[in-house]
Amino acid sequence: METSLISKLKKYGQAQLLQFADQLSATELDQLYRQIEQVDWQQLTALAKASDQNTDWNQLANQAEPPPAIKLDDVSPQVSRQTATQLGQQAIRDGKVAVILVAGGQGTRLGFDQPKGMFSIGPVSGRSLFQMHCDRLRAITRRYRVEIPLLVMTSPATDHETRQYFEHEHRCGLAENQLSIFCQGTMPAVDAATGQALLATKNSLALSPDGHGGLVSALERSGCLQQAAGRGVEYLYYAQVDNPLAPLCDPELIGYHIATASQMTTQVVKKRFAQEKVGNVVAIDGQVQIIEYSDLPDRVAEQCNPDGSLKLWAGNIAIHVFDRQFLQSVVDSQVGLPFHRALKKVPYLDSTGQCVEPQQANAIKYERFIFDLLPIAQRAMVVEGDPTCVFAPVKNSNQANLDTPKTCQQAMLNQFHQWIQSAGSTIEQGVSVEISPLWALDAQETAKRLSNPVHFSVDTFLS
Repeated sequence: METSLISKLKKYGQAQLLQFADQLSATELDQLYRQIEQVDWQQLTALAKASDQNTDWNQLANQAEPPPAIKLDDVSPQVSRQTATQLGQQAIRDGKVAVILVAGGQGTRLGFDQPKGMFSIGPVSGRSLFQMHCDRLRAITRRYRVEIPLLVMTSPATDHETRQYFEHEHRCGLAENQLSIFCQGTMPAVDAATGQALLATKNSLALSPDGHGGLVSALERSGCLQQAAGRGVEYLYYAQVDNPLAPLCDPELIGYHIATASQMTTQVVKKRFAQEKVGNVVAIDGQVQIIEYSDLPDRVAEQCNPDGSLKLWAGNIAIHVFDRQFLQSVVDSQVGLPFHRALKKVPYLDSTGQCVEPQQANAIKYERFIFDLLPIAQRAMVVEGDPTCVFAPVKNSNQANLDTPKTCQQAMLNQFHQWIQSAGSTIEQGVSVEISPLWALDAQETAKRLSNPVHFSVDTFLS
C-alpha cells in the first residue's frame, strides 16, 4: 500500500505529504494514508490547472434579468394558491416528502463554540434550533398522519456533537427510523502558489468542508438518497438550520413545484436593500441561476424599475424543493456540481514541521454550491415568500445590526402575536408569547385553540 501511495502522490506532485512519515506511529500513519486515499487527486490536479478560468461575473451581471416567478402580488398566477396547497398536502399525506436540514456550520459568529443547531433561540422556551425544527416536523407528522424523514447534513466539525445531541435529546421526539444524520465531504486546501496540498499536522491534511453543494454526493455516499427512494419519497424540502421560520414541508411551495413540473424550486423574498448579503436569483439567457452578492457590481444591484423597486429583487433564502430523481440524475451523470475556488488564510506545517499562521491569504479552498443545480435543471421555478413568515436567520451576534438572535426572536414573536391577535386574544405590552408547533402549527390552529379569547399578561410558552 505504501509503495503504491508514494507512486500516486509523486505522479500528482504531492509527495510532500509524506515528508514526516518516519516520525509517525503506525496509527498516525494509517490515519494519514486513509485521508490521502479518500482524495481524488486527478480531480484536484485538474482544479488547480483550471484555477485561472474564472467566471466573468461582470459580464453575466450585465445580462441578468429578474427571474420568472410566482409572486405574492400576482393577480392571476399560473397556479392558484388553493390548487398548489391541495397538491402539496396530498404529496405529504402520500409519504412523498422528506426534509433535508443543512447543519454543518458552527456558531462562531454567534460567539457559540458548538454546532449552530444546538444554539438556544426560543424567545421564551429557550428551545434550540434543532428542537424547533423537529417540533414542527412532529406537528406535521401528526397533522398528516405520516412519518416524514428528516435528513440532517453535518460537517466534520459538527458531526460528532450533533449525533451526541440527538442521542441525548432522544432525537428531539422523532421516531428512530425518522432521523438520518450524514456528513458532507471534504476537500484539501492547496497552496495558492504551487497547488500542493497542505498539512494541518504531520498526520493530517488541511481539509475543509466541500460546501453545501456537497449535499448531492453526500446523500448518495451515505445511502440516504437510496433510502428515500425505498420509502417512496419523490420530493426533498431543503432548509438551513439557522432559519427557525423556515416552514418545513410547506404544502403550498411543494404544490407549486409539482404543478409546474419543476425539478428544482427556489423560494425567494424581496431584498431589503440593493446590497443585501443574499444571493441574487436572476435569469440569464432564460436560465435561472444565482449571482452571489459579492459578485454583483453595485451599479447592477442598484438598478430600479420605473416604480422605484429593485430590478433584481429576488433574494435567495436557501429554501428549495428538489425532485429526488433530479438529484439522482446529477449523481448518475458523474459530472456533478462545479467547484468554486476561494482564496483563504489556512494554517499549515512548513517543511520543518512548524505550524505557520499566515497573515494573508495563502491557500485555495474548493467548495460546491447547492444553487448550481439551478442551471442544470431542465425546469426551475421561483416562488416568492413573505419574509415575515419564512425568513428569520440567526447568523451574527447581537452586536450586529441584522440576522441576530434578537432580530430572529422578534420575528418569531411577531408571527406568534399576529396569530393570537387574529384569533381575538390580546397580549399586554412588553409580554412575549411563544407558540410551539405542537400546540398550533399555524394561524388557523391558533384560532381553534383560542376559541375563547385570552389576555396574556406574562411571558408564556404554549406547548
